[in-house]
Amino acid sequence: MGWAGYPMKKKRMAAARRTAKRARHWRGRLRAEGGAGTSATPEPIGRTIRRLKSELAKALQRIEDLTASAERDFLLDIVNRRRFSRELDRSIAYIKRYHATGALILLDVDRLKPINDAFGHAAGDQVLKAVAGALVSQVRSSDVVGRLGGDEFGVLLWNLDEVDAGGKAIALERAIDELSFSFDNTTVHAGASAGVAILDMGMDAQSAFEAADRAMYVRKAQRRLQAEVTAPERTAQSSPRSSGT
Repeated sequence: MGWAGYPMKKKRMAAARRTAKRARHWRGRLRAEGGAGTSATPEPIGRTIRRLKSELAKALQRIEDLTASAERDFLLDIVNRRRFSRELDRSIAYIKRYHATGALILLDVDRLKPINDAFGHAAGDQVLKAVAGALVSQVRSSDVVGRLGGDEFGVLLWNLDEVDAGGKAIALERAIDELSFSFDNTTVHAGASAGVAILDMGMDAQSAFEAADRAMYVRKAQRRLQAEVTAPERTAQSSPRSSGT
């Protein structure tokens, strides 16, 4: 699913490049026709300049719209990996310059593949939309939530220490764990495992991603082990007790 939006993103970027080329063309026309005062009367020149300025403004707005569209996930309406990486670079630069604090949290959605296999990709898309909504609802407007590809999400948080970041990661896991879905009269749950990397003076974007990714897979193994331990207990609690002799 991570590559589902890639062709569309390529088309958007190609459209942005074409629009930028047209904008450069109109800039040249504007300069050329604006200085051709010897071959036309002032009134036609003024109309031409106004027309070219209007067309240039529309082209520039189109470039801005296409660029913004190319940096968002078309399914979930949050930033994509390209934009998220840019935001991470900017955050690390700010942290190094002003000695600020921040954290990167990576989340991997659990059990998405079985949901896709059992109920189809439309069901999986519904799960991803709900996960994105849960993440956005748990963070501040100054924080950044992005889809990094497939079933992986990133959250970029400002002004919090390691303890607070760990608490936020647990809260995000809990918010996703509490989501429930009904497909074909069957109730299913997804869940997510979160890994945290604290952004400090010695961190760069690649090392931040690697540290959070390692922590995420450690957490995923912990959650899997917890599920294996609690599953027999739940089975035993739900089974009727046999009478003693």
